[in-house]
Amino acid sequence: MDLVLISLASLLAGGIDSIVGGGGLILVPALFAVYPSTAPATLFGTNKSASVWGTSIATIQYSRRVRMRWAVLLPAAGAALVGSFIGAWVVTLIDPTFLRRALPFILLAVLLYTLAKKDLGRTHAPRHTQERETLLACAIGAVIGWYDGFFGPGTGSFFIFLFVRLLGYDFLNASASAKLLNVATNIAAIALFAMKGHVWWKIGLVMAVANVAGSLIGTRLALKHGAGFVRGVFIVVVGALILKTGYDAFLK
Repeated sequence: MDLVLISLASLLAGGIDSIVGGGGLILVPALFAVYPSTAPATLFGTNKSASVWGTSIATIQYSRRVRMRWAVLLPAAGAALVGSFIGAWVVTLIDPTFLRRALPFILLAVLLYTLAKKDLGRTHAPRHTQERETLLACAIGAVIGWYDGFFGPGTGSFFIFLFVRLLGYDFLNASASAKLLNVATNIAAIALFAMKGHVWWKIGLVMAVANVAGSLIGTRLALKHGAGFVRGVFIVVVGALILKTGYDAFLK
């Protein structure tokens, strides 16, 4: 029964994650609820071992229908991987409590800006030369990759927002691009957790199958309904992240 519940949570998480990120909002609390006595690192590692497959499939699905800017995104993914490793190392030295309390306000600023700029992310119009776009994308990858390794919540949403705001992508192209960078940060995290023995591979495999199924559904919805739909889901997910991170920071 536990595996069924976790698989259902992974299915839903894969769908949400494939559109705008934020699947961890669903799957991580589900893992903690079903396995309350397990070390948090093991649950985080198992979550990553499943979600990386859904994110990878979403990247492939998007790349078939969206024109991915590979010359920009591959270096950015490399920067994200390195940033995630460094962030995971830093978290072993510094308590992330300060970031936990700041995060709800950062997310609120992102949400308010998105709501105020009603045309934000509706039109795909990259605004930089390829060289400048690559540098900016690498900076985004390194900084948000570091954040993902150090703390994590909202990583996909931050990638999407910055690709829209700084690079001129629409929400659909930003979401597709964010998936590739998310794969890189997930691989870095899995490598770290696996080296320390914090992955349940058998449970992760079952969750991965469900996560991939959810990812296929979510990707199809995003490609069918376009940037406006992705923007709407983005607003809902960021709103949920504000509530969740605010509760964790100030009420829990």
